[in-house]
Amino acid sequence: MTDNSVEIIDDNDSRRWLILAVVAIAQLMVVLDASVVNIALPTAQKALHISNTDRQWVVTAYSLTFGGFLLLGGRLSDFIGRKRIFIIGLIGFALASALGGSAVDGGMLFAARAIQGVFAAMMTPASLSILSLTFTKEKERATAFGIYGAIAGGGAAIGLILGGVLTQYLGWYWCLYINTPIGIITALAALPLLKESVAHGDRRYDILGAFSATAGLAALVYAFTEAAQDGWTANITLGMLALAGLLLIVFVATELKINHPLLPMRVVLDRNRGGSFLASFLAGIGLFAMFLFLTYYLQESLGYSALKTGVAFLPFSVGIILSAGLASKLLPRLNPRILMVAGFIMTGLGSLELVRVGIHSNFFTTVFPAEAVMSIGLGLVFVPLTATSLLNVAEHDAVVASALLNTTQQVGGALGVALLNTIFTSAVAAFLTTNGKGHSALLNAPIHGYRVAFVCSTVVFVLGTFAVAFLVNAKKIAPDSEKSDARVPAGIL
Repeated sequence: MTDNSVEIIDDNDSRRWLILAVVAIAQLMVVLDASVVNIALPTAQKALHISNTDRQWVVTAYSLTFGGFLLLGGRLSDFIGRKRIFIIGLIGFALASALGGSAVDGGMLFAARAIQGVFAAMMTPASLSILSLTFTKEKERATAFGIYGAIAGGGAAIGLILGGVLTQYLGWYWCLYINTPIGIITALAALPLLKESVAHGDRRYDILGAFSATAGLAALVYAFTEAAQDGWTANITLGMLALAGLLLIVFVATELKINHPLLPMRVVLDRNRGGSFLASFLAGIGLFAMFLFLTYYLQESLGYSALKTGVAFLPFSVGIILSAGLASKLLPRLNPRILMVAGFIMTGLGSLELVRVGIHSNFFTTVFPAEAVMSIGLGLVFVPLTATSLLNVAEHDAVVASALLNTTQQVGGALGVALLNTIFTSAVAAFLTTNGKGHSALLNAPIHGYRVAFVCSTVVFVLGTFAVAFLVNAKKIAPDSEKSDARVPAGIL
């Protein structure tokens, strides 16, 4: 599709750097929101009396709607207007954050997080389009997207510390409230700066595809949650699993039938791209689950404060940034499959190291080595994975393929957190049934649950190793500066 009515910012117009600042702040809000809320979750769970079974909805409600509506958000920004959708997304995200901060129970918080995800799915693709149209010189575009990518990768580290500071000194709800003034001020700044741009073409929207996919995944998460409470053979669990299967079948059938699908199947049926999306999905499962359970382990078993927990995750963020830089240099020289297989093996070994956690474990001899190995492995995975997910993709499918990489990671994280939280809850219940509910058993039951969850995460990373080893067969990939806007890595958290 072409933008015949687009008014592109002049290369000599200094406003383009102010536009970059506005877009960067919006992206930072989206990235920060995941890591900030992760650190605050144990405190929020206690304050709102959320059960261990339901706590995963704080993560999954956001990830599901963000991932589920990302492709639709991109199409809306193209045909309704990038500026309009960007500002709507900013204001909606800000108001949803205020709703979440004022939550009086778990249901209100879950709903606010789901609404946040919808508006984040509008903001993110609009942001990328705005940058593409603002920076037309190759060198400046590379700089702009380099800054954008650095925020996507490094913003999580800022969120870890910010989440700890806000939770410890102001209250968990400020982890959400803080988005409200920032979002509204950024939207007001964007109004005079941004110029509207609209793409021409068929303006039909695949609403059925977006809602059937998201509803199907939500039903699947709900089934996992019910399984923790009532068992896998309970009528409600089986019913929700059946509903999830039916909705996902409707989604696939819709995408195969309509002329303008949300997800053209040709994008995922290519061997290299399909393997990359599967690997992204599996990496999301293991990564999101690791953050959830390690956060609870550090705060509830080792007694860390929220701030100390945020600091404890910093080696992980630094490791990914350094490893991604190394992978970027190695990618033109090595087969991407070699990097990804090595990365998944290292990530699996780091996850396996976490199985050693105990009540009196030392951070520097148990958690730190696991974080270091996992982060280096994930950096080696994500950089070549981003490149192979766009390999040989048609120009008109490049935006969809790029968005799908983020979608698979978010959806994988949502399903992984839900499933592994159910496994954790079941493992804790089984431990208490076997060992009674004395003081020692109550202390060790969560440790047993964490170990089981980390074993499952390790299995997921092993599956990721096989996925890239047997599906990805691309040769060396040379850098392609012309598509730098489509090659921005998905947010790590």
